[in-house]
Amino acid sequence: MPVKIRLQRHGKKGKPFYWIVAADSRAKRDGKYLEKLGIYNPNTNPATIEVKVDNSVEWLNNGAQPTDTARAILSYKGVLLKHHLMGGVRKGALTEEQAEEKFNAWIVEKEKAVASKVSGLDKAKADAKAAALAAEKEINEKRAAEAAAAALPEAPEVVEEEIEVTEAAEEAPVSALDAAVAEAKGEVAAPKEVVEETPKEEAAPEAEASKEEE
Repeated sequence: MPVKIRLQRHGKKGKPFYWIVAADSRAKRDGKYLEKLGIYNPNTNPATIEVKVDNSVEWLNNGAQPTDTARAILSYKGVLLKHHLMGGVRKGALTEEQAEEKFNAWIVEKEKAVASKVSGLDKAKADAKAAALAAEKEINEKRAAEAAAAALPEAPEVVEEEIEVTEAAEEAPVSALDAAVAEAKGEVAAPKEVVEETPKEEAAPEAEASKEEE
């Protein structure tokens, strides 16, 4: 019976996750399986992968063929490396202790790389959050400044109105003084006319006296 190591889809629409299973190649993709070997959840960053390494190696030793995606996952978790090391043990190229030591050293390095990636992702998230907060703070400060400026009275216009009123008040006495001077000039001219008419009134009795002497 040909066996495939493949992914079996689960989860809801838009957010699937997968089981890694060993199944009969003639079975439906999401049908019956022979053994569940792990899970793969691509919805997290980094993706969550759990694999039963020894069981997967046993299925590979028995001739199971992984699909392309399943092979990439098994390689990421070191299953293919251990399968290769076990082949070396069977051939006598190295002992089981040496194979296990090599595999454990590889696992340690892989965990360091994953931890470094997670740390980098966390730092990137923190930087993005700090940048977003700074931008939001700047926008809020700008809005507050604009609101404060809009609430202030228009001082320059008030000052101009006060200046105009003051100038009008200063011009009023000047025009009143001109009117008083003009009126005074008219009053002074009036006695001149009276003086000119007075001699005419006084000359009348002299004419009458000369007529009487005649």
